This record gives sequence, structure tokens and C-alpha cells, in this order.
Amino acid sequence: MSILFLSPTIISGDPSIQPYEADVLINNGLISKISPPGSIRIPNEARTIEAKGWVLSPGFIDLHAHSDLYLLTNPEHEAKISQGCTTEVIGQDGISYSPINNPKQLTAIREQIAGWNGNPSPEDHPGLGLFEWKSVKEYLDCLERNRTATNIAYLVPQGNLRLLACGPWDQVASPEEINSQEEELRKAMKEGAVGMSSGLTYTPGMYASTSELTSLCRVLGKEFPGAFYAPHHRSYGFKAIESYAEMLDLGRMTGCPIHLTHATLNFTENKGKAPLLLSMIDSARDAGVDVTLDTYPYLPGCTTLSALLPSWASAGGPNETLKRLSDEMTREKIRRAVEETGCDGGHGIPTNWDEIQIGSTTHPSIKHYSGRRVSEVARSTNQPPIQVFFDVLVKDRLATSCLMHIGNEENVREIMCHHTHCSGSDAILHGKGTHPRAYGTFPRFLGHYSRDLNLISLNEMISHLTSRPAKRIGIYPHRGLIAEGSAADLVLFDPRTIKDKATFDEPKQKAEGIRFVLVNGEVAMDEGVLNGMRGGKVLRRREDGVVC
Repeated sequence: MSILFLSPTIISGDPSIQPYEADVLINNGLISKISPPGSIRIPNEARTIEAKGWVLSPGFIDLHAHSDLYLLTNPEHEAKISQGCTTEVIGQDGISYSPINNPKQLTAIREQIAGWNGNPSPEDHPGLGLFEWKSVKEYLDCLERNRTATNIAYLVPQGNLRLLACGPWDQVASPEEINSQEEELRKAMKEGAVGMSSGLTYTPGMYASTSELTSLCRVLGKEFPGAFYAPHHRSYGFKAIESYAEMLDLGRMTGCPIHLTHATLNFTENKGKAPLLLSMIDSARDAGVDVTLDTYPYLPGCTTLSALLPSWASAGGPNETLKRLSDEMTREKIRRAVEETGCDGGHGIPTNWDEIQIGSTTHPSIKHYSGRRVSEVARSTNQPPIQVFFDVLVKDRLATSCLMHIGNEENVREIMCHHTHCSGSDAILHGKGTHPRAYGTFPRFLGHYSRDLNLISLNEMISHLTSRPAKRIGIYPHRGLIAEGSAADLVLFDPRTIKDKATFDEPKQKAEGIRFVLVNGEVAMDEGVLNGMRGGKVLRRREDGVVC
């Protein structure tokens, strides 16, 4: 069926083009015609949508998504579709569900990141082929076969590469093990991945040395033009600037494009340091390094509660971690690292339990902890905070998420205004006690920061959410731009009322002001109501470097 938008204000995604009013005709998943109002003859059986006073923009692109399982188990994908997101990049933070070699590895990964994605049973989702894959190709084929609500691109998780070559242990990779990782990376890239991610505060990827990362980035930079490396680097707290510098140096040494994902400067120690980081990025770009970044428009971060453990306590995988947590002497050693000296899991800074909010839980005895600060739970139960921490980890078998209230508003605004800034939600969708960015990221960029604070013009902000990330992935101008012949990934919204409604107390509230969302011409949100339509495509990198 053809769709004709009548007289919307078009914000094209290209900030050099000023907003303009036109009619837009959609046919066969593409934008087939853009003409002055009233000049397009209405095709037979076309649906017409009166849109005067509304903004029509390209669909929003999430460069840092954790929808790896939700696309399959929650196919309506309410969180993302309801806020206008039409394309996502998954496989983030260096650990995901492919590639793997055997069921034991997959079981360990499922347990490790259950706090991000849950750990659904295939028996509860028959017919999906859930967890029946090993390779990147097989995983992408599974997504494609089941149809996804959004378009999907995949990053090869560097932690998986290390797990396959070295196991889950903290050890130096041998030359043979590095060669093995390089071959796995090549295979995954040839199967359609668009780049590689790292989670350098998460096991086992965090055990990689700079030279090991250099070898992998060199493969990307030399053999796969257009691909990029998206590191969650070694620290966002103590020595955050040095950690960013390591990633920028990787780009200088290897020629690999670097995309600094969730590029925040958190913790009190980094207050006011955004100009320094941005000057480092500009210097690297001036030297020829292809550097971009994404952020989410909130102060708190979100991860698994077990991520606060020191890396040595997580070595060997979840079962080994739980064994350590059952030993009193080891617990005391962990306590000192977490609360007194600061450890790599806590970004080198002693944990302040007033800043740690328990997210989604699974064990019945602690479900009422969800949404509460660790310190508050400790006071109400008359326990030390560290005891609450340990009890939650053990009872939930490390599957608890948490929110970290550690951000600096001035840093968020400075980084958001940088000329390489793109959108990335880093949204954990699993569980009740999630972060409001799961439902509110894109409306918050547009409503709070663009309209209410006037930080960035609407025309410019739309480019942050559309054309810039599309260029990073390599899908521009077919996506991320309203132009004849481009994919009909579109959002129709009211610029006067668009607003994030999700809060930390009620994080699963849909945004206001979004009327229609189209994915490849399929209407997924119709007059503000989701209809379950799945029009997404799996976007694979081809041998010629084109992503489509």
C-alpha cells in the first residue's frame, strides 16, 4: 500500500538543508516522491496522512543498543519503536551471543549478561531457534528469519573472540591465540558484521593488552574499509582520560576508525573534563584518525551489579565468581577492593553505595529491592551495604542490573554539542527496574535538550540522531536521510510536545508527541499506537564494503 504524507515539515537529516514543507509519497518501502504540497496525484488505494504542523524526519538510529535477545523474545519492541528508533547496532560492550564454539561457552555468556538481557529459556519461545546458532551468520540469519521490528547491524564482540581463543581467564594471549582471534574476526566480518566492540571493564575482554587490541584493530583498518571499532574503554572514572587516550592511539597506530561508545566522563573526579577529552578527539582527527562518539542524554549509567567486582574475582566465568563469593576470606578481599581501594570493575574509584541503585532482580526474596539504593536497603535491613551487595549477587546468580548515579551534567552537554556526536541509548530493556533511557532517549534529545534548553537547534539535533550515525555504520544516504529513493524509515512527531515520560521510578512509560513510525515503509506505530508490524531488515556488510 502506498502512503502519502500531506504537508509535513520535513527535517531531512542533512543539517545544511533547512526545514521545508512538502508532500511525501511512500511506495514499496522507499520514499518515491517529494514534491510541493498538493502537487502529487494521490494514487489509487493510497493512505493519506494529514501532517501539516508535524515534523517528518528520518527514523532515529541507536548506535549502542542491547536488544540482542529482545528483538526475538519481545518482537513488538515497544521500547524502541515507541520512541521512533528504526535502526539499532547490537553486539555491544564486547560480549554477546555469537560467535561461540560450544554450548558451554554460550551458557557462560548467557549467565554473565543476564542482567542486560535476561536469560530466557528456548522452551518458553518455541519456534524461534533461540540459542541454536554458533556463528555470526547463523545469529543474523535467526534474526532475519523471525523478522525484527527495527533494522539491525551487528558488531563482533571482542570478548567473544578472546573467550574462543584464550578461555575466560586473566592471562596474556600467546601469538597463536592472537592469530586465532584475528581469524575469528575475519570470519565474522565476512559474515556481515559492521565492526567490532569491546567491553574493557568486563570479563574476558578486559584481559586483552593494548598490543592484542592493536592486532585486531589492524585487521579491521586494513582489510575491512568502512568498518569501525566501538570500545567501552578501560575506565570511565579514575584515569578515564588516559583510557580514552589508549583508544585514540589505537586509531593512530592502525588506521582503524574509532567510535567512542557511551562517551561519558562520570564520577566527581571527572567533573569539568569534557573540554580536555574533546580537544584530544579533535587533535586525533586533525592527525587523520576517523573518530566519532555517541552518548545518552542522562546522568546515571546502567550495567550489571556484578560489573562492580574486581576483574580477578570474575575470572573464569560466573561459576568461578560465585565460588569466590561463597568464601569468607575472598569476600573480605573483594570488600576492600570495592569499598576502600577502588578496583577496575568500579572504574578505579571506591564504590559509594548511595549512588548504586539496584535494577532488575529475579530471586523472589529480593524482588522488593528493585529500584532502591544499596545504602537504603542496608539501613532498612540493618546490614552493611557490602552484605546486601553480596547477597543480591549470590541469590540472583549475578543476573542483577544496577543504575549508577554518577554523571556530570556539564560534561553531558559539552560532549553532546561536539561535531562528531551521535545518539546511543545503551538501553537495557530487561526487567522492571531498568533505566528510563530504554523508552526515553530520543524524545529526551529532542524535547529536553533541543527544545526546552535550546542547546542544539532541532534541525541540527535531528542530524545527531539520523544522518551522523547512518554515516558511521555506512548506510547513508539510503538511511538517515529523507530523499527520493531512500528507505522509508520515518518518524512523524510534534516538535512542540515531544517529550520523554520515562522516569527512574516508572521507566517503562512511552514518550509523548510521536504519531507515526515507519520501518522500510511498514507502519509500526499508527496514530500513536503500536501494531506489532515488523518491517526491519538485517543490515550486513558485503564483501565490497557496502552495508545493506
